Amino acid sequence: MKEQSAQVRWEQRTQRPLLALAVVFAVAYALPIVDSSASRSLTRACTVVEWMVWGAFAVDYLVRLALARDRRVFVRTHWLDLCAVVLPLIQPLRLLRLVSTLVLVQRRARMASQIRLTTYVGGAVVGLLMFGSLAVLSVERESPDGNIHTLGDAVWWSFTTMTTVGYGDHAPTTGLGRMIAVGLMLSGIALLGVVTANIAAWFIARFEKDDVEERRQTEAIRMLTDEVRALRAEVAVLQERSARH
Repeated sequence: MKEQSAQVRWEQRTQRPLLALAVVFAVAYALPIVDSSASRSLTRACTVVEWMVWGAFAVDYLVRLALARDRRVFVRTHWLDLCAVVLPLIQPLRLLRLVSTLVLVQRRARMASQIRLTTYVGGAVVGLLMFGSLAVLSVERESPDGNIHTLGDAVWWSFTTMTTVGYGDHAPTTGLGRMIAVGLMLSGIALLGVVTANIAAWFIARFEKDDVEERRQTEAIRMLTDEVRALRAEVAVLQERSARH
């Protein structure tokens, strides 16, 4: 029990610093893509920052694993975190490092009880739009057959892809670009499902509340009716007794 409370304390203390590091990661990832004329030293510095932020999340996972009361259960229930930590080491692609860091940020953000579902979904939508646009722009900008050459094109493509509209005016032509498209489409469908389920749950809760109130009123009316009947019976008995006397 002591180890579990230590894990909880660690998660509470490190959550905001890690989310702040996620913002730093976003800036470091976006800067070389938005500024295509960035110097090699700046690009290298941004790459170092990306690895450092990913390393901070990896260390966070290892510390939580060490503080967990049952490490096998922790690994089994946090297998996605483990994949996000291990995969960039196996294949150090920049895109894979982006995906793994986003997964780790998302998993840590979900632990915050103060973050409401609407805020979480809104942040996920903005994050997916931003990183999806940057990721597809980074792999499609130099493609000879591609038609996504500016940040505006990439944002428009990400928005139409996430909403599953798919006008077709912009589309990825590289293998990595199409992988990003698949991930963005699946994420958009999943977020749409979460929003729809949340709205449906709200309506159901309101209807159930109205039903409960209606049942209470019906029960109160029934009890009053029974009391009136009992009073009438007592009055009839008293009248009968008085008539005999």
